[in-house]
Amino acid sequence: MFTIGEFAGHGRVSARMLRHYDAIGLLRPARTDPATGYRYYEAGQLARLNRIIALKDLGFSLQQVTAILDEQVSAAELRGMLRLRRAELTAAVTAAGARLARVEARLRTIEGEGRMAADEVVVKRVEAVRVAQLTGTAASFGPEDIGPVVGPLYDELFRRLATAGVEPTGPGIAHYADAPGGGDRITVHAAVVVAAVPQPSHDFAIVDLPPLAQAATVVHRGPMERVLPTAQALACWLDDSPYRSAGYPRELTLECPEDREGWVTELQEPITAEG
Repeated sequence: MFTIGEFAGHGRVSARMLRHYDAIGLLRPARTDPATGYRYYEAGQLARLNRIIALKDLGFSLQQVTAILDEQVSAAELRGMLRLRRAELTAAVTAAGARLARVEARLRTIEGEGRMAADEVVVKRVEAVRVAQLTGTAASFGPEDIGPVVGPLYDELFRRLATAGVEPTGPGIAHYADAPGGGDRITVHAAVVVAAVPQPSHDFAIVDLPPLAQAATVVHRGPMERVLPTAQALACWLDDSPYRSAGYPRELTLECPEDREGWVTELQEPITAEG
């Protein structure tokens, strides 16, 4: 048998923690000296201690740990709980990272208010182009809702194009419209320029994007999660111009390296003359 200090050392926990587990009935000593009150543990009790610590680190309360151990949880079941918890934590980290990116974008917008030069916006005609595309729906036009939709759409589109033997001949062009039924929902089109003709076997659409007679265009550098400062700067330019917006901007991918900081995207907002 081991003293409480020895057992704590083998289990890599504190003696104080073992006393607490004893007090709540979670891990009783194998023997307690009636004269001195000293606690003694057996090596076989390390198995229960390991389960307690593992479950606690997975986020279960001590009351929940007691209930789980009373059901004699197996190592395989613990492994399953670990996988589930790992997935939850990964999702939480991803969500936290996305929130921080959105806060950073808002901060950049605040810091850059009024500093965008008028000559950064170019008014030009955008020619018609043929694209292959897949379509989805986002809850809103916010980056936090668009990103999780348009990214997977592009991944799936390129997979289907490769299967069909269709090679992109130009850049990606994401374009948007209000979803049917009103509300904040947005129809998302993830498109890429192709020279193909529609075939019945295609599991993607091939359409001709119409020209934009006039578009206010500006170049955004960096990930699209941080597009807000560029988009709002374009809105400020538009508000001071003799034009008004005629729809959602298209997003023309000019450069898309593996490092997202190197992304270059041209926003193309359709416009009409005021009056």
